Amino acid sequence: MRYQKLAGGAGPEVSVLCLGVMTLGTTVDEETSFAILDRFAEAGGTFLDTSNNYPCWVDGATGDEAELLLGRWLKSRGARDRMVVATKVGARPDPSRGPLWCDKAPDGFGNMEGLSAGAIRAGLEGSLRRLGTDRVDLHYAHIEDRSVPLEETVGAFAGLVADGKAGLPGVSNHPAGRIAEARLTAARLGLPGYRCVQQRHTYLRPRPGADFGVQRHTDAGLFDYAAAQPDLTLLGYSTLIHGAYTREDKELPPQYEHEGSARRLRVLREVAAESGATPNQVVQAWMLGGRVPVLPVLGVSTVAQLDELLAAAELDLDPEARARLDAA
Repeated sequence: MRYQKLAGGAGPEVSVLCLGVMTLGTTVDEETSFAILDRFAEAGGTFLDTSNNYPCWVDGATGDEAELLLGRWLKSRGARDRMVVATKVGARPDPSRGPLWCDKAPDGFGNMEGLSAGAIRAGLEGSLRRLGTDRVDLHYAHIEDRSVPLEETVGAFAGLVADGKAGLPGVSNHPAGRIAEARLTAARLGLPGYRCVQQRHTYLRPRPGADFGVQRHTDAGLFDYAAAQPDLTLLGYSTLIHGAYTREDKELPPQYEHEGSARRLRVLREVAAESGATPNQVVQAWMLGGRVPVLPVLGVSTVAQLDELLAAAELDLDPEARARLDAA
């Protein structure tokens, strides 16, 4: 495993691979979930990612499940002090705001709790209870909420940092311009601003105008901004587009169906064969070694899947192979 410090060295040191626990404890049973977490820790993994709403879209789930599972594992293994724990706030269903959540609602936002000061503070208090800890190391604004002034949102995140309940503030699923505006607002107020950004990211590029709902894909604007901000760390989720790089039973999501994808897939498979690696491993290594590195958030459902991806932390692509991948 390799390690780096978040936020340009100002944050905690983490494994360059982050394990996402979104499906652990629900679509992945508890025994398998614990085995995945155990294997990640055994391999030197120290960075865990969850949210206060995972996975509320699964039938019968409330959004408590992933944090509760992670809390049980941290307690049973005595692992809290060895792990850097990230969670999110802003997208949890709030029944008082209506019956429909997210893209099921006409406005695409529905009854999500949002990013008011009250929602942020209450959201983290709930996360701390479920995780069985008194502090998270990274706390993300999960979904953009333009109904709340930025001053209120960044002030609430900063207040939790001041209280010792959160470490770094982070942001997910926001456009680059909004992230830059929020960071400028925090700086103007003398407050800690967002230091980590987590967006969708993978080797294939989405087609122009692709709709991901409330999710945001890392784009050129964000890369350009991050390149000029040494205190900002980028992370990527849905990096393997649900298995579509390697599994014949998984079709490409429609957002990636365009002529350029066929070309990039061909080069990806060529580089993987030349490197003695799998396409999935090459995607992760490509992300980690880019002009602006992106730390992958791994989503797995078996220990075997995790073992494949763990090898990516040690894979160095030679400059020629990287140039071909970039140019495809």
